[in-house]
Amino acid sequence: MSLQAKPVTRLDRVVIRFAGDSGDGMQLTGDRFTSETASFGNDLSTLPNFPAEIRAPAGTLPGVSSFQLHFADHDILTPGDAPNVLVAMNPAALRANIGDLPRGAEIIVNTDEFTKRAMQKVGYQQSPLEDGSLDGYRLHPVPLTTLTVEALKEFDLSRKEAERSKNMFALGLLSWMYHRPTEGTERFLRTKFAKKPEIMKANLAAFHAGWNFGETTEDFAVSYEVAPAASAFPTGTYRNISGNLALSYGLITASRQADLPLFLGSYPITPASDILHELSRHKNFGVRTFQAEDEIAGIGAALGAAFGGSLAVTTTSGPGVALKSETIGLAVSLELPLLVIDIQRGGPSTGLPTKTEQADLLQAMFGRNGEAPVPIVAPRTPADCFDAALEAARIALTYRTPVMLLSDGYLANGSEPWRIPDIDELPDLTVQFAQGPNHTLDDGTEVFWPYKRDPQTLARPWAVPGTPGLEHRIGGIEKQDGTGNISYDPANHDFMVRTRQAKIDGIDVPDIEVDDPHEARTLVLGWGSTYGPITAAVRRLRAAGESIAQAHLRHLNPFPKNLGAVLGRYEHVVVPEMNLGQLSGLLRARYLTDIRSFTQVNGMPFKEEQLADALEATIHDH
Repeated sequence: MSLQAKPVTRLDRVVIRFAGDSGDGMQLTGDRFTSETASFGNDLSTLPNFPAEIRAPAGTLPGVSSFQLHFADHDILTPGDAPNVLVAMNPAALRANIGDLPRGAEIIVNTDEFTKRAMQKVGYQQSPLEDGSLDGYRLHPVPLTTLTVEALKEFDLSRKEAERSKNMFALGLLSWMYHRPTEGTERFLRTKFAKKPEIMKANLAAFHAGWNFGETTEDFAVSYEVAPAASAFPTGTYRNISGNLALSYGLITASRQADLPLFLGSYPITPASDILHELSRHKNFGVRTFQAEDEIAGIGAALGAAFGGSLAVTTTSGPGVALKSETIGLAVSLELPLLVIDIQRGGPSTGLPTKTEQADLLQAMFGRNGEAPVPIVAPRTPADCFDAALEAARIALTYRTPVMLLSDGYLANGSEPWRIPDIDELPDLTVQFAQGPNHTLDDGTEVFWPYKRDPQTLARPWAVPGTPGLEHRIGGIEKQDGTGNISYDPANHDFMVRTRQAKIDGIDVPDIEVDDPHEARTLVLGWGSTYGPITAAVRRLRAAGESIAQAHLRHLNPFPKNLGAVLGRYEHVVVPEMNLGQLSGLLRARYLTDIRSFTQVNGMPFKEEQLADALEATIHDH
C-alpha cells in the first residue's frame, strides 16, 4: 500500500470505539486493530463491551456491541474515559454511544444504515446526520455498505455476503487514518478463510478498499500518527494479551514449574469460558480439560484430580461459586490444593453476564458453611493475571489448601501488552509428595499419618493414591488430628478448626507497598481491576500539584502483615470498589479504621476523571 500524501498530525494518544449491531463484527474489527497496534509498539488498553443476549433484535439499542481501544506513545493504564473517534455502523450504535463523546470528537457513520425505519426503531424522528444535532462533532458520513458492495462486485458473492465485509472496509479506513500496519490482518484473513478462498479474497479486497478510500477521499483531509511507546516498556519480547489468556498461560506455566499435570474441571459460564477453550488446546503440555455437566461436577472432578496428584483448577463466575461452595468446604477439610478461579460479573443471580463487577469478595471470604477459611488472590491488570495464577498455585501447593483467584469481566476480556518472561524468572513450585511413613508410634511401629503437619507451614503431607503403605481415609466428616480417622470429639474439632485457620493466617505474603512521594495525608487503596483507573487518577492529581498516596492489595486473605500499620499512617483512606463497599467493610472490622468507600455497580470500570474528582474532594476535606 502506498504512503500517504496528505498531511500527518502527530498525536500522543487516541481512544477509538467501534460500535455496531451484534452481527457487524465489531469485536473482530477491534481485535484486529488492537493486534496491529500492539505489533507497532504502542502501549494499549482495551474494553470490549457486548450484549448478553445471544442475538438481540437487529438494529436495537440492547443489541449494540462495541470495542474501545486506547493506544499511546507512552505508558497508559485504562481504555480511556471518552472516545476521540466513534465508528457507528448504524443508528442504534450512534444513539447508544453519542453520550460518551466529548465535543469535537470524530464520528464516522455508515450512512447506508440510516433508513427511516432503522432510525425510528431507536427513537430518531429525523436523521441526526441532517438535523444539526451533531454540529459539535467532526462528522464523516461514509456509505460503508455501498462502497463495500461496489468494491466486491467482481466476486461471485450475493449482496448479503458482500455486505458482511463492511467491517473490514471500516478497519482498512481506520488503519489508514492511524498508520497501522496491515500485514498481520492480511495474514489473519488468509488463515481464517483458507478453506473459503472467495470469502478470503473479498475480505482482503474490502480491507484494501477501505485503506484506499481514506487515501483518496477529500472527507479525510488528515491522517494521524501515534509513535511507538519505546520508553514505556522495559526491554523484552512483548505480545498483546487478554486477562483470560494470560490466566490460561499462567496455569500451564504453574503446572510446568510444579512438574504436575494440569487438570481443569469446568462448566461453561460467561465470562470464564475462554479459559476452558484455551486450555483445551494445550494437551501437549499435559493439560487435561473436562467440560462437566454442571458446576458441582466440575469442581468435584477437579478435587478428585487434586487427590490424585494433579494441579487442579476449576473456573467459573459468581453464580458458579455459589454452587461450588460445599465442595470448596470439602477441599478445606481434606486440605488439598485446588485453584478456584472466579471471573466476577454483575449479579445477583444471572445478573449481567457480559458486564464487570467486584461483588464476589464476601462470597469468596465467607461463602461456605462452618469455619472454612480460603486464601484469596486478585490480579490487577490483564497481563497480571499470569503472575496471579502462579501466586495462587504457589499458595495452594505450599499450604495444601483451595485458593480463590478473583478476576473480573473487565480484566478477562480487556487486553494490554505483556512482556513474555524468561524461564529463569519463574518461581520454583516443585512439590514433594509423601514417599513413606512419617510417624513412629509408642511401640516403635512406623506409620503414615495423613494429617501430621509441617511445623513451618502447617500443611499436611500430600500422598498420591496407590503409593504402597500410604493408604488413608478421606471424607467430609471431621478428622482426628494426625491420624485422619473420623472424630466426633469436641476438643479435637475445636483444635482442627483453629489449626486450619492458623494455617491460612500464617501464609507468607509480601508486605503491601505504598507509593507516597510527597508524604500525603490521603491514601487511596484498591484491589483487583480498579488498579488502572486509580493509578491514572493518581497521576492526574499529582500532575495538578496534589499530594496523594496509593497502595494496591493483591492478597485479600490473609491481608499483608503491615496493612494495619499502613492504614494507621493516613488521615483519610479511600477504597474505590465496583461493589457496595465489601473490602471497606472488611478493613473497618479488622483494623477499626475509618475507611471511606467510593463505589459504583453499573457494570463498567471506573473512569479516570470520576475517580480523580472523588479523590480530590477527599484530599481537601478537613
